[in-house]
Amino acid sequence: MTNRRAVLFLDMTGTKQLHAEITKGNFKPVYYFYGSEDYRRVEAEKFVADHFLPSAQRSVNYHRIDSKKTSAAELHAKLANLPMLGEREVFVIGNFESIKPKEIEGLMPLIKSKDTNRVLILSTGSAKTPKKTSAFFKSVTEFAEPVEFKKMTSAETQSAIISRLSKNKISIENNALELLTGLLDGDKGGMEAELNKLIDFKSEGETVTIEDIKLITAGYEIFNIFELGDVIVQGKIQKIVRMLNSLVGSGTSIDFLMSLLGAHFISLYLVKNGRSPVGNRGFLIPKFRQQARSYSNQELESIIIALADSNAELRKQNLPNELVLETLTFNLAGQK
Repeated sequence: MTNRRAVLFLDMTGTKQLHAEITKGNFKPVYYFYGSEDYRRVEAEKFVADHFLPSAQRSVNYHRIDSKKTSAAELHAKLANLPMLGEREVFVIGNFESIKPKEIEGLMPLIKSKDTNRVLILSTGSAKTPKKTSAFFKSVTEFAEPVEFKKMTSAETQSAIISRLSKNKISIENNALELLTGLLDGDKGGMEAELNKLIDFKSEGETVTIEDIKLITAGYEIFNIFELGDVIVQGKIQKIVRMLNSLVGSGTSIDFLMSLLGAHFISLYLVKNGRSPVGNRGFLIPKFRQQARSYSNQELESIIIALADSNAELRKQNLPNELVLETLTFNLAGQK
């Protein structure tokens, strides 16, 4: 018997067929998992392993390999090493897009193996999701079954939030539901984490309010910083002032605001240049990437320097909040 985990990737666009086939015991020899939602993709990888491997083999025959940290020769050796007594194996090769075409060609005899005791999952994270028109995508899907893991739509997110809270006999106000939906931005992993916090915070029979979301949800300030980033790129000084004052007025200290802004614009710069954002914010990469398109590298560098200068000035002098925010506003707006 296998230890079956909760199906946390289902009921979203593009994965119902995968769930149906795996549940029936119908496995493809090679899959290609990709898309904008990393949490659901990883959960699906585990789901395949749980159903393909007997429980006694789960801990030793489920192999996760990072292509960025594994040479082609090492990967070749791992795939060629067959288990004893015909035991089953599941290989997940992460960051598959990072392997050079010539190296993939050398691995093809093993990737295309007809061994029915093995399932191979080639996987690409959201930050490197290929276009379906790319040569890479077309070549991979010639021999691998593609499965795309998209973010939840707003309607799917709201339905999932209401369902999860209802199971714990907790309701949610409409405006709080809309705010939380916007904060989550279709991220399944983020939803699980934030709902767990809200369920621990509220008691049965209570209602989640917009104030609860602002108090409990980790992404609230980040959500506002994204909005501020959109205003900065528009160069609207009065609106920047209003947003900065609103953030400080709602209890965000200027020090913390500077820290959030610094991390945000550094993350924009990193994601724009193909790297991961600051902190554990991988689920926000698509949102960072979209906003980063509005800035050049030079503009982002200038904003990061302006924030550092403002922060240094704040620490050296005991300036009134109004003057600090005014200086910060002109520094930020002046870089666009």
